[in-house]
Amino acid sequence: MSLTLPPLPYALDALEPHVSRRTLATHHGRHHAAYVEKTRALVQRTAMEGASLEEIVRSSTPGSTLFNVAAQAWNHALLWHSMCPGGGGPARGAIAGMIEENFGGHTAFCQQFVTVAGDQFGSGWAWLVLDDSRLRIVATPNAETPLTAGLVPLLTIDVWEHAYYLDYQHRRLDYIAVFLAHLINWDFANRNLGYASGRAHIAGEAKIQPAVEGHR
Repeated sequence: MSLTLPPLPYALDALEPHVSRRTLATHHGRHHAAYVEKTRALVQRTAMEGASLEEIVRSSTPGSTLFNVAAQAWNHALLWHSMCPGGGGPARGAIAGMIEENFGGHTAFCQQFVTVAGDQFGSGWAWLVLDDSRLRIVATPNAETPLTAGLVPLLTIDVWEHAYYLDYQHRRLDYIAVFLAHLINWDFANRNLGYASGRAHIAGEAKIQPAVEGHR
């Protein structure tokens, strides 16, 4: 098994003007690439050398160096598919009804998402997750991931400063608002919801989760 950096699912300039080519090149080509490389180095000649990235995340000790780099690699792989050109706006498909039921509508969902992502102190992530049969919005600090909390991640936004500082400087709330209005990939969230409803592990296999292709 060779852990490799998965390619972006779109061109470097595909998310402009909302996320610049410069930001994507740095974020994917340097930050994400470094996490993949460090994970590969740490598992070489160990019992986890043949494991998938998700298995490495689940099996490593939270807070350990291996967990931190492997979880960051997994989180970033999910992030790229959580955004798409021409995305954003109100949800569609099966997840739209669940957002109405669980949050009271698109506006209330966005307000809660902005609050959770904006209030995450320091570095971290905000996630739309499936918790049993309900949708929730949760935040995790640093490299932590809902994978280890019994939740099913449907999509995520990275609120580490390297995700937005080149484009938005200190304006995290503007970046979150743009994510919701122009970038969020509802088709991806619906696919993950469908797989989860079928009792499949959303990140376990490349055939289920395109975000982790190359991580097998």
